[in-house]
Amino acid sequence: MKTDLSGGLIQAAIVSALALAVALYARRLGIHLLRDLAAALGRGLSQICAVGLILIVVLKGPWWMSPLVLAGMIGAAAKTSSRRSRRFPRAGRISLYAILAGAGSVIFLMAMAGVIDRSAGALVPVGSMLIANAMNANALAMERFAREVQSHVGEIETALALGAAAESTVGEYSTAALQASLIPTVDNLRSLGIVWIPGIMAGMVLSGAAPLAAAVYQFVVLAMIFCSSSVTCMVSTRLMRRRAFTEAEQLIRS
Repeated sequence: MKTDLSGGLIQAAIVSALALAVALYARRLGIHLLRDLAAALGRGLSQICAVGLILIVVLKGPWWMSPLVLAGMIGAAAKTSSRRSRRFPRAGRISLYAILAGAGSVIFLMAMAGVIDRSAGALVPVGSMLIANAMNANALAMERFAREVQSHVGEIETALALGAAAESTVGEYSTAALQASLIPTVDNLRSLGIVWIPGIMAGMVLSGAAPLAAAVYQFVVLAMIFCSSSVTCMVSTRLMRRRAFTEAEQLIRS
């Protein structure tokens, strides 16, 4: 175990150095990523190691520890996702409600239906993937919606002045945000097995599972990811349409 850990740390150092080198080159092109990337690499490594230690306890603990861990992940995902649109009114609350409705509901329904094993060893890893993808999709939806509204302030306020309902004036922009946020998820499904072999399938095959069974389960996971991301973004864009205006139906400029 000591050898595995030391080898892993060496690998982490090598890939981190490569990532920083890419960021340094990007800086020459006017793209300033170095500081954020260095912080992200440090946080990412420390956080995933902490999760590994927590999983040691969770996997040996009672079943009710899994929902608590997933609830914590949803809260962290909402906070992370809302940072992309922190100037948007109540971005954190919108993200929390959306990810809880999307990822939370899919995890619950699939666990009840037996699609996801209820043991901590299956529920936490698979649930975390649904939450992470819902977080990313929500961040894309919020950022796209905020940009669309900022780019069309004149049209929106003109429509409001002519008596249009507040939410209808931003309807097309929320639809555009929803469609854009789901492009990565749909592309992942479309390219499954042709462009990439996801980690779950690779891990199952390496552990001795039948390749076809591993392939089918990987499809199941990606389909669940699509469902959770879609519901998350639907809820998110709907709430953003409401929160973009004051009670007097005036546009809030973020």
